[in-house]
Amino acid sequence: MKKLAALCLVAAFAAAGLSAADKVEGYWKSIDETTGKVTAIWKIYQKDSKLFGEIVTVPGQSDATIASAATGNYKDFPVSGDVSKMTVVNTPFIFNLKMKSAGQWEGGNIIDPKDGKMYKCKIVFRAKDGKKHKTDVLEMRGEIGLGIGRSQYWEKCEESEIDQYRFKG
Repeated sequence: MKKLAALCLVAAFAAAGLSAADKVEGYWKSIDETTGKVTAIWKIYQKDSKLFGEIVTVPGQSDATIASAATGNYKDFPVSGDVSKMTVVNTPFIFNLKMKSAGQWEGGNIIDPKDGKMYKCKIVFRAKDGKKHKTDVLEMRGEIGLGIGRSQYWEKCEESEIDQYRFKG
């Protein structure tokens, strides 16, 4: 009986570990590489074993701003309807990424809400190493194909920081 109880306990801990959040999940600040300014706050989350990302707020922009640069409908977009009529905030512009390994996701897409272009997307969690990465970052890579693309490095953001970036106009 003790062995069965111990086995059940081990199985419960293992199941809890499988459902634990991946390091890529949470709030992240996208940063303009030229100015160093925050361009948006994103929420990265899992749903049905896939990874998604939504903009929570954009500094200097109302949360009611419409994604008018989008071009209608996109293949495999997780929300039905015309994306150009949706708000920039709370629309899953990152969608359908699959886990390659813990902290590494690929095989999905990202739509740039500024110009409406869709790219293949890869996300990799990069731990602080004191050299290249002074803090934990997400490497957000958009590609047009054959590995051609570019990466941005997003910084971790605490939920308590979000309001300081909201438009107050």
